[in-house]
Amino acid sequence: MLPTEDALFVGEDLKKRFHLPYWQFTLTATDANRFSIRIAREITQRSRILVFHYCYHGTVDETFAALKDGDVVGPRRGNIGPPVNPAETTRVVEFNDLNALEDALKHHDVACILAEPAMTNVGIILPQDGYWKAARELARRYGALLIADETHTICAGPGGCSAEWKLDPDLLVFGKAIGSGIPAATYGCTEEVAQRISARMHLEDCDVGGIGGTLAGNALSLAAMRATLEHILTAKNFEKMVALAKRFNDGVSNEIKKHGLPWNVQRLGCRAEYTFCENPPRNGGESAAAADFELERFLHLYALNRGVLLTPFHNMALMCPDTTEKDIDQHTKLFAEVASELVS
Repeated sequence: MLPTEDALFVGEDLKKRFHLPYWQFTLTATDANRFSIRIAREITQRSRILVFHYCYHGTVDETFAALKDGDVVGPRRGNIGPPVNPAETTRVVEFNDLNALEDALKHHDVACILAEPAMTNVGIILPQDGYWKAARELARRYGALLIADETHTICAGPGGCSAEWKLDPDLLVFGKAIGSGIPAATYGCTEEVAQRISARMHLEDCDVGGIGGTLAGNALSLAAMRATLEHILTAKNFEKMVALAKRFNDGVSNEIKKHGLPWNVQRLGCRAEYTFCENPPRNGGESAAAADFELERFLHLYALNRGVLLTPFHNMALMCPDTTEKDIDQHTKLFAEVASELVS
């Protein structure tokens, strides 16, 4: 329950990476997202949040919402025991659709847009050129805060997509990878957000505000964060990892073309993933429509039986500092074999 010097190091490092001055720590990105939403609701005095169709932000109740019949919000399939209908808390739009985004913000009841800079949990879906610049302007115009969830998109580089694409979010969440397996996460905010929430808080109420916890920012988590930021998520390592992801992407792309498969492969930094449609999906709805769970499981089992363990969801590969070209080429070889069998 007492801070360590590692907290100072981590805070300063995060400030340099993401250009946000204030940081607090949690154990999971789920908590970091929940706390960021609470802050947004408090300082805007608005009740709703906005997310993208088929998003994923951990186990945050409000985000398990989906479009139904194109425009009606309801619980996402598989949502277990939703406490309320998410239509009461959440607006949902498709990614890369600026008209839909503005229509949702026009109600002036959205406290925040919670978004991955590029969608990752329904395949990699990249923003169209100019999308985030326009979306950032719309958020400001209608008084909604922009929360960038970089938990997965840190793969874009040492400062995630926010630094690579100059996104300028109001709050930023970073979890999972920051602790290298030790439960750890963090969220940061701008000077303006910090001042606005501080003005609405009273010290005597700090332990009943729904933010924080006894184990948040514990010494072990902070030591893991420091080690990860100092030795793993470095510019030098990203240079190597991104090059390997390009090799992975090129190998899979060549085999897709060679065998005439109606698939595509996308890359975001040191992360790459193939999906079962000819053109890269523009939003969550398109990507979900192209999903084939049985085929996905088959590809995972095919690779596993031949010594390659893919991530336990989707068809995604994430490079780490210990990944080698030999590893990449082994996957490409297996991918070529399975592609040949599927089309024969």
